[in-house]
Amino acid sequence: MKYLLTIYEDEKVWDTVSEQDGEQIIGRYMQLVENLREQGVFVAAERLLPVDSATSVRVRDGQKLVTDGPFAETKEQLGGFFLVDCKDLDHAIDVASRIPGSETGTIEVRPLWYQD
Repeated sequence: MKYLLTIYEDEKVWDTVSEQDGEQIIGRYMQLVENLREQGVFVAAERLLPVDSATSVRVRDGQKLVTDGPFAETKEQLGGFFLVDCKDLDHAIDVASRIPGSETGTIEVRPLWYQD
């Protein structure tokens, strides 16, 4: 079953991370991707640009409303995701707990609606 593991963190935390620590964290993400590939559960993963690069689109009464910035002001922002193909929810939760962002933020685990 495929699960989307969304990574929510306070983007400002990255402003306090040294270059060396940042490289180490990125290395941990890359190692996780490699491990998930070896296990045959990796589908995709991407890091997103900061939330100030976002554009929100809404259609109300047939009118398109476009605004700069995120959908909502929140403490944690969507920073990236993993798409994995796991045997069950417990397996997906295990993968989510290995994402470095789980140590400073929240990983939301959601099954995909359509499973091929």
